[in-house]
Amino acid sequence: MKPRWLIAGTAALALGLLTLPMLRARGTEASLARPARDAARAEGATCDESGKAKLDFVVKDMNGNSVRLSDFKGKVIALNFWATWCGPCKSEIPAFVQLYDQYKDKGFVILGVSIDDPPDALKSFAREFRMQYPVLQMQSDVEDAYGPIYGVPMTFMIGRDASICTRHMGPASKEQFEQEIRSLL
Repeated sequence: MKPRWLIAGTAALALGLLTLPMLRARGTEASLARPARDAARAEGATCDESGKAKLDFVVKDMNGNSVRLSDFKGKVIALNFWATWCGPCKSEIPAFVQLYDQYKDKGFVILGVSIDDPPDALKSFAREFRMQYPVLQMQSDVEDAYGPIYGVPMTFMIGRDASICTRHMGPASKEQFEQEIRSLL
């Protein structure tokens, strides 16, 4: 009788430990598509200065080139964390492709940060999904600045003044992103 209880208790503990990161991600700040200041954004107010994005680091793109995030300062940035195996990420990408094409000449850029896969896999994935915007590889200093990244997709909308205006944990609609982009441009 004791061994059964011991096995059941160990299994329950292991299951609890495995689900802990998901429960933390659904906590205070990382709920699904949680805009940081949605009402203010809808009226075109400026973003909160206290939430400055960290743009002072370098990451590699899928071709191995160094990309400075500070090079995009002065633009509206959608910083999108995603993975090739993520279904919701795959469903968001076509909207990002359309939004990038529509607004890139108006000062908008999408930076797609892949949390997985070597560069060769990223290249074929980006080609398949027609991702013309910069596709970057996750590095620890990016996660230190914006993380922890508990789940994907996760998207930060960053204003021209480098303020983080909204954060979405989980997918959001094209219409939601477009409303935010328009209010920030």
